[in-house]
Amino acid sequence: MFNYSLLNKFSELKSELIDKISGMVDSIILNLPNFVIAILVFIVFIIIAKYTGKLVDRIFQKTTAQRSVRIIIVKVTKVSVILLGFFIALGILNLDKVLTSVLGAAGVIGLAIGLALQGTLNNTFSGVILSFLPRIQIGDWVETNDFSGRVTDIDLRSVVLQTADQNQVIIPNSKIVDTPFKNFSRTHRGRISLSCGVGYESNLEEVQQLTENVIQNTFEQNIGEEIEFYYQEFGDSSINFIVRFWTNVRDQKDVLKATHLAILAIKRTFNEHDINIPFPIRTLDFGKNKFRSETIQINQDSKQT
Repeated sequence: MFNYSLLNKFSELKSELIDKISGMVDSIILNLPNFVIAILVFIVFIIIAKYTGKLVDRIFQKTTAQRSVRIIIVKVTKVSVILLGFFIALGILNLDKVLTSVLGAAGVIGLAIGLALQGTLNNTFSGVILSFLPRIQIGDWVETNDFSGRVTDIDLRSVVLQTADQNQVIIPNSKIVDTPFKNFSRTHRGRISLSCGVGYESNLEEVQQLTENVIQNTFEQNIGEEIEFYYQEFGDSSINFIVRFWTNVRDQKDVLKATHLAILAIKRTFNEHDINIPFPIRTLDFGKNKFRSETIQINQDSKQT
């Protein structure tokens, strides 16, 4: 027997499906203008974000803000403008509930990503801190984490150093923020320390006077700066001293150059005044009997040969 009830249910489902499709088509047709407007608004905001980023970059180029700061500010500005356009587009489409759901889902996803990427986010926030920190900027020569070099880039993940041997060292931002670093470029003047020693027969007052004079003639000392000379110890074969003076220092190369010039000048002056810079001396005492036995053994070996 033919089942009429099943046929009736199928007809009802078919009618409901057609009604829903018709309603969706009508809704799309009715909302088509809003959809087109929303797309146009979003595109306009993307274009506005592009030109706003360029404008912000030009404004900050006229200030003393470093390049990394400008890059971060430009990126944040672009993303903010695009997000604003996205939310306005959703409002035009009357998708307020969808917007609320998107924001809720974004919060949950953001929390999960934050827990999974704690180290990366730490580097990111550290990069923001470094970008606004005036004590380290692109072009500075710094020493940190057992590396020294010139800062070539500061981004949201790491600091890039170019070492003296032209290699690049990439250090995570969190390492820079959490550990001390030495910046040579923040000051134009620096103090150089040089150690040396003279023989015990030397006139110590004369040595001090000659050293201070040659340093004064080689490196100009500004007001408030002075040459410091101190004897430190009675060494094994010399009386050791340290001399400290000021000069223009912006990176490690300047330190090496100043030390080089100081050594040349001090050695030349000491040679002119017959002041000895001794080297360590070792006296080996073999003993009389031992020397004789070794000599006899050598002679016996020579006779056998």
